[in-house]
Amino acid sequence: MATEKRALPDLQASLPPTPLSLTRAGVTRSAKAIRIRHDGEERLFQAEIACFADLAATQKGVHMSRFEESLNEAIDEVVIGEALHIEALAERIAERVVVGQRSLRSDVTINASYPIERRTPVTDIPTQETYGLIGMAAVGPQGARRLVGVSAQGMNACPCAQELIRAQAGDALEGDGFDGDQIERILRLVPVATHNQRARGTLYVGAPDGRDVPAEVLLEIVEDSMSSEIYELMKRPDEQYVVDRAHRRPRFVEDSVREMVRGVTERFPDLPANTFIRAHQANFETIHTHDVEAERSGLFGEIKAEIEGQPPVERHATLREWLGGAPA
Repeated sequence: MATEKRALPDLQASLPPTPLSLTRAGVTRSAKAIRIRHDGEERLFQAEIACFADLAATQKGVHMSRFEESLNEAIDEVVIGEALHIEALAERIAERVVVGQRSLRSDVTINASYPIERRTPVTDIPTQETYGLIGMAAVGPQGARRLVGVSAQGMNACPCAQELIRAQAGDALEGDGFDGDQIERILRLVPVATHNQRARGTLYVGAPDGRDVPAEVLLEIVEDSMSSEIYELMKRPDEQYVVDRAHRRPRFVEDSVREMVRGVTERFPDLPANTFIRAHQANFETIHTHDVEAERSGLFGEIKAEIEGQPPVERHATLREWLGGAPA
């Protein structure tokens, strides 16, 4: 005669040894295939998803399986359209996590690799470039907030080293008999050497009113913030174009961050004042063993006022604060 199985206790719902609430607990690097409608067809793209919920002092742990259930249900429901609203999927998952975990708050981050076919600048040959597409959302008692982010690679030419080489070239030309006007003309016409850095720029924008901020435009802003865009496949005329363009637009890592932020204010001048912006740039050095990074985060209204000459605010808003519903 079969014996009835004893119900297992719900350990996650039991009291923890230390009755302390947690800011968040959850899962990271959950690999999923998300559906994006591209050129009129649905295609699957690889993504990594992280989702968290707050945890009460009376609960030992979150229910990890429910995170996966929430992810799968939302992914089955949402097909990301041509406008690449990946943040809408993040918000849908966060809403389901709040319900499934019986929590007050949840935040979700989706990182997807998104391939786009580009044409090279001179020979016009097709090349596939891969960009980062990021969706983030937080749901809590004060409502929901979400933002879209993009990440792209490029190259920066170092202004400091270029000035040193420019001075060296000027001295050499003067020593060879060229006058001042001739030297200036030569240095204006001929790109001056410097060391290059492959770089990655990342830009997030979140409008509190749910306004559409196209990821495609953000990608344009990120690529234009660097000395030059780069391509996976290039013929020699394309290489010449990229190298020449980069050396005529030398930029520090800090310059790229400022250009990204300025690009947002120019391309989206009517965003609400409490729209959140975060720009980050990492340059991978070639003549040093270290790398360099720079970042600016803050609210659109404060940033725009500073660019227009107003005094800077003493403290920049952070991503975590804004997602949590902090007022402007």
